[in-house]
Amino acid sequence: MKASRRYTLTLSCPDRVGIVAAVSGFFASHGGWIVEASYHADTNTGRFFMRQEILADSLPFDVIGLRSHFAAVATEFAMDWQVSDSARKKRLVILVSKQDHCLNDLLHRWRSGELEVDIPCVISNHEDLRSFVEWHGIPFHYVAMPNLEESGKAAAFAKIASLFDQCQGDTLVLARFMQILPPDLCRRYAGRVINIHHSFLPSFAGAKPYHQAFERGVKLIGATCHYVTEALDDGPIIEQDTVRIDHGDSVEDMVRYGRDIEKTVLARGLRYHVESRVLVSGNKTVVFK
Repeated sequence: MKASRRYTLTLSCPDRVGIVAAVSGFFASHGGWIVEASYHADTNTGRFFMRQEILADSLPFDVIGLRSHFAAVATEFAMDWQVSDSARKKRLVILVSKQDHCLNDLLHRWRSGELEVDIPCVISNHEDLRSFVEWHGIPFHYVAMPNLEESGKAAAFAKIASLFDQCQGDTLVLARFMQILPPDLCRRYAGRVINIHHSFLPSFAGAKPYHQAFERGVKLIGATCHYVTEALDDGPIIEQDTVRIDHGDSVEDMVRYGRDIEKTVLARGLRYHVESRVLVSGNKTVVFK
């Protein structure tokens, strides 16, 4: 059975009395049927966070009209807010290098309908996965990434940004893309670039985290799905998970265990993002699961 069309309102604002009443009262006054509601008051920052899903056909206006009518309430409470429409699928552009486990998982979820998004293209700095991507009927773009030439890298990232803009991408997904995005791209697409890091951040940021974990002798390894910022592997965390290891596990064992965690953590974090369940608060997130 196909889910009913819904509008999702997300917002944050300075905490005060009357926010919930104002929002719910607004929808009630227009006959809006709220089917899911989540709230969080952060006593440390003094901010209030909210997410509400409303049946689209219960309102007398479309999503543009909703934004127009709600603007007065948002202004009164100094809200940072947005409204998404379930009828419009988010457009994900995936960046990948040679490792295919995260890409394979995402394409399987997309093909089966579990992940309800559009994937207008996949971009890679290697040709290895072209046939696999094109088998799914998805355009594949190879963008050479010079190792040492900074001018060449700048041109390559400019090409990636151009492809992302041309296909009207909503979110850029780094599915084990083994390159560091330049600061200007991080700023340009703030809150729209998601990475999977093969470590339980903030431990073992950067390259070869499983090797770092092995040398440190940790008993837990993990993976982290986070928003990309200018600071390497330091963006707001969306989702994490771990697996227990012991002294008998080699680096190769840890890499193998880690692949399974990376896939599930990226898929969960991406789903939360696509469903507008993630609100950024400084370098932290509020995730309404």
